[in-house]
Amino acid sequence: MNTAAILTESLRSRSPVSLEEMNASAALQTRVDRKYVLGGQQAAEVLRALPARFHVLQMLGRRAFTYESVYFDTSGLDSYLLAAHGRRRRYKIRTRTYVDSGLSFLEVKTEGARSATVKDRVPYSPGDRHRITPAGRAYISETLQAAIGAVPAGPLLPVIETGYDRITLFFPDSCSRATVDLGVTWRRPDGTARVLDGAVILETKSGRTAGPLDRDLWARGIRACRISKFATGMAALDPSLPANRWHRTLTRAMTLQPLPDPAQPASRM
Repeated sequence: MNTAAILTESLRSRSPVSLEEMNASAALQTRVDRKYVLGGQQAAEVLRALPARFHVLQMLGRRAFTYESVYFDTSGLDSYLLAAHGRRRRYKIRTRTYVDSGLSFLEVKTEGARSATVKDRVPYSPGDRHRITPAGRAYISETLQAAIGAVPAGPLLPVIETGYDRITLFFPDSCSRATVDLGVTWRRPDGTARVLDGAVILETKSGRTAGPLDRDLWARGIRACRISKFATGMAALDPSLPANRWHRTLTRAMTLQPLPDPAQPASRM
């Protein structure tokens, strides 16, 4: 049984929640994120035994949904280097596409007070998801100027693309949520690509205080780790980049394998 099937089975007994119901209670555009890398079987065991009440996002009978994100940076990799050196006024710029619905957004994420993540976004044409349009650049500049008082100079270019399937959990008692990302892949414009092998990225999203899933993980001795789909992926695919903040995660928590080229025929046994 593969990781997706194992997790789906572990969540079968949990009741569904609609996107509208979840967003009404826990939109969480400003939040504290904590991330964990767990083996697929380990994640299933944690969720199966979790005592806290939670629901699983379900739409049109489905509980796992495909996401694609394209991250943008300057030619000098200003966004990446701000993250690598832990600067306070750091930011991320990406397009996010919900593949199943065909909707895309242009998103600007900044670091707010006390490490809270603030996400601003506007609808974006799916056909433009690999580039920043003039209107998109104006939105980015306005948002960053208001949030951190600085705007990157020069053009913003695509530097890495991620893809994964996501399961979203909603905890009504704490108005928090969590996501489980499966089959995470990273791809650079030069074609270099890797897939996270045998593990999932579990991310909790709550207000100022830890949510019930965080507390359960801590009780099991599982601690959050430094991981960013943007920055950790950049460091993993380009060893020449400074990666001190993610070295432990890359060497101890993540096993990456080359992503098979879809253009190549599968080998026959």
